[in-house]
This record gives sequence, structure tokens and C-alpha cells, in this order.
Amino acid sequence: MRRRLLFALIAVTLATLVPLCALLAVDVYLHGKFQKSAGYNVWGYRGPSVAKKRPGEYRVAVLGGSTAYGYGANWDEAIPALLERDLAQAPGPQPIRVLNLGYNNEGAYSFIFTLGDYLWLDYDLVLLYEGYNDMMGDPRRPNLQVFRHESPVYRLTGYLPIFQIVFKEKAAAMLTGDSASLYRADNRTVFRPGVAARGAAEALTMAADVGKSLERQLGRVTVAPSKQITDAAATGCEYPWQDYCRSMLVAVDFALQHGKQVLVVAQPHPLAPLRDRHIEQQTQLAGLLRRRFASEPRVQYVDLGDTVDLSDPRHSFDRMHLTAPGNAIVAAALVDPVKAMVSRRR
Repeated sequence: MRRRLLFALIAVTLATLVPLCALLAVDVYLHGKFQKSAGYNVWGYRGPSVAKKRPGEYRVAVLGGSTAYGYGANWDEAIPALLERDLAQAPGPQPIRVLNLGYNNEGAYSFIFTLGDYLWLDYDLVLLYEGYNDMMGDPRRPNLQVFRHESPVYRLTGYLPIFQIVFKEKAAAMLTGDSASLYRADNRTVFRPGVAARGAAEALTMAADVGKSLERQLGRVTVAPSKQITDAAATGCEYPWQDYCRSMLVAVDFALQHGKQVLVVAQPHPLAPLRDRHIEQQTQLAGLLRRRFASEPRVQYVDLGDTVDLSDPRHSFDRMHLTAPGNAIVAAALVDPVKAMVSRRR
């Protein structure tokens, strides 16, 4: 009986560990393959994993949505990487490292989670660069996206898998000719795939689903906190910007409580009809920061609303996300504000 129980235990353990190890090996490979173009490293942020902080090193953590992440550009063409390059070329007494903690679709609500998740990176300055993804300002449907926390593996270990996203996009490309069809509601077919392509796509989808199933089982061990925004009216911001203001305020307070500096940055104004709405949103936020932190030198607000003309195809490929030259303009505009914060830190 004992031998049977031992054999059963070994069989179950191998049946669980072998698939997990295989998926881990594939996932690490995919991280390396897609890290430069559109992905993130194994710890869930964009760009190469940084080493232990050097003595005297100053670190800037950039948080935001797809414009901070650098959607449509390689990791070294995004604002954080270009800002680090520009700061390295500017005279200064200490090395400055800029970390890209942004992710597509995330708004201000995600900031408190991201700041807590990455305290181990020992950042000195928090740069909050997001307004677009909260622009609807609808209290009935606030942006509560926290991408990394959708993964139980990440919540438990800090490792963020990528294979599910890659496999499903590859499957969508095989079936429709366009990986972006995965995110379209109509999912219309661009061309008729052959039998081999359909089979390969089904295999990739099944592999992604297996990984998702394993994550769901792991999710029983670690439970994500409920998503809600509380006490929004206390910010003093006008309707409908209370949720946005509250999320930004919570992030700023968290950073200050952990001894960090904060640079809140307004993105370039979008084109009409969203321009006026963005200006209204940022006016409310700037007013909140003045009321709460007028005498706090660790908190500064920078308005880059008129820095880039989003109608210029040289600087924006879709009138919202920036090209590499557009990102370079924003990065250059941030050099002096960041250097000013560095000087206050010393």
C-alpha cells in the first residue's frame, strides 16, 4: 500500500512539474525574443532587467499607459529609455537610471499597485505620466486595469509570464492574417487559412489555455484584492474627475510615505474633440496638487500639453501614440525637470 501511495505521489508530481518546467522554458525564451520589440522582461517591466543599484545611482520609475510603455516602438525608442540616454549626455554628478514600468491601457488606478510591486527596484523619483486612459472620467466605469495583477504567477512570485499573449496573437495572425484581430470585437477574417494553419493555430490556442488553466489553479493560493476607488469626492476635484484625482493622490501619498520624490507630467494634448477634455482633466489635477502639496518640494507638476503636435505624422503614427522622434521630443523636455528633482534629493 505504501509503495502504491508513493508511486501515485511521484506520478502526480511529475505530471504537474514536467508541463510547468516546459512552459517556463518556453516562456523565458519568448521573453528574450520579444523583449526588444513589444514585450517586457521576466519581472514585468520594459527593457533589460537592471542589476543591483550602484552606490550613488539615482533611479527614476516611469509609470503610465501605452504612451509611457512606448506602444509601436522598440523598448529603446520609448520615452524612459530616451530620457535615460539624454540624462547620461547631460552633465551631472551621478548616474541616472530610468525604468519603464508603464503598460498598455493602464490608468492612474494602477499606480499604487505598480509602486508597491516595484519597491524592490529602489527608485528615487516617481514620474506619473498618464491621463489619456482616464479621459472618459465616467464614475460608473472607471479604469481599474492592473495588468500585472491579472496573473496569479506574478502576484505570487513577481515573474510575469508572456507566452499566453504571444501564442494567442500568433494564433489570431494565422486565422485572420492580423494579430490585432485578437482585440477586435468583430474578429473579422482577412483571409481563409489552410488546414495546416488552422491546426497550428488551434495548437497554440490550446497551449495558451493550458497555461491559463494552471494560472487559475495557482490563483486559489493568491487572491487579488478587490478593485474599487473610495473617498473620491474628498479630493475637491470637480465631476467627473474625482476618481482620476483620487487615484493620482493615492499614488503620490504612497511615494512620499516611502521617501520618494514625485514628478506628475501632463501628456501632450490630444486633438479635438478630446483636447478640451484633456485640458479640463489636467486643470483639475494641477489644482489638487497645488492644494495638497504647495509647500512640498518633493512633488512637482510639469505640463507638456503643447510639447508635441499629434497631428504631425513624423511625431505620432495614430494621433495619440508617438513615433521614436516624438518620444525623443518628450524625453528632451523632461531632462531639466528630472535634473531639478535630482538636485533637491542631494
